[in-house]
Amino acid sequence: MKKLLTGIQPSGEITLGNLIGSIKQMVKYQDEYDSYIFVANMHAITVNQDPQTLKERAKNLVALYLACGIDPHKNTIFLQSDNPYHANLSWVLECNTYFGEAGRMTQFKDKSQKHKNFSVGLFTYPMLMAADILLYDADYIPVGIDQKQHVELTRDIALRFNKKYGPTFTIPEPIIPQNGAKITDLQEPTKKMSKSSENLKGTILVLDDIATTRKKIMSAVTDSDNLVKYDPENKPGISNLLNIYSVLTSMDIQKVEEKFKDANYGELKKNVADVVCNTLESIQTKYQEILQSNLVDEVLDQGQEKTIAIAKQKVSEVFTKVGLSR
Repeated sequence: MKKLLTGIQPSGEITLGNLIGSIKQMVKYQDEYDSYIFVANMHAITVNQDPQTLKERAKNLVALYLACGIDPHKNTIFLQSDNPYHANLSWVLECNTYFGEAGRMTQFKDKSQKHKNFSVGLFTYPMLMAADILLYDADYIPVGIDQKQHVELTRDIALRFNKKYGPTFTIPEPIIPQNGAKITDLQEPTKKMSKSSENLKGTILVLDDIATTRKKIMSAVTDSDNLVKYDPENKPGISNLLNIYSVLTSMDIQKVEEKFKDANYGELKKNVADVVCNTLESIQTKYQEILQSNLVDEVLDQGQEKTIAIAKQKVSEVFTKVGLSR
């Protein structure tokens, strides 16, 4: 079975868009690949973080992903900082990366312009990302289009290292998820649903109060046609609601469109709200149960033990090849 690896940022809340566009995809992947999922808390400190908040968010995020359907028996789940070999390999990869390559990273350019006094870690974290991937000989890395450049850099570093020192790393391939359902803001349906949105009425958080969630959906922006039709370009608000219903009910978008062809917008919103609220209520119940148990620590302990054994072997091989062993 091919190996797949993905990192998740402990940056706080998960939106309905994240659930539909990312987590549901990961649930699908866990049946198709030998799946590794890690909380990228070392990446998080490239910008200032409150230590206690970061610690809590990391564990809570694992609990939420488990509640959303990520099966700990089908995935190796671990905390990046629990495995010291990520940083060990990162240093070797930094020493095999050209300064110009790192400087061309689009995300570094964007973030360094936003932060007046940015850290060196913001510049070098793509090499840590490469270490995350190459430690486990991952075949596939699911990424958004904005992260594809980092996988390409990882490939370049791995190819260079293999040529210089002999076959060592598997060359990873990016997977750009082809999601038919891109969930957009409920108030500005031409924009992606985001937790950083200025108008919180347009974003549904997975842990939102259920009554608040229903209210947000019922006040979603639509249009004046009162015609339920899937047309993302001309009817983005209605199309967004149809997408949400389609994914959460596993019903083809054409069948959803047919189901509501004679309904008014109020009826559509009520049905979407029912499905979303039922889904989130179930997730929230499981989430609270997991937090009250020892499951998160048990899962992370198992992940730590397994990944340290794998990573130790890989770093030992790398250190021997570059002359760092005795």
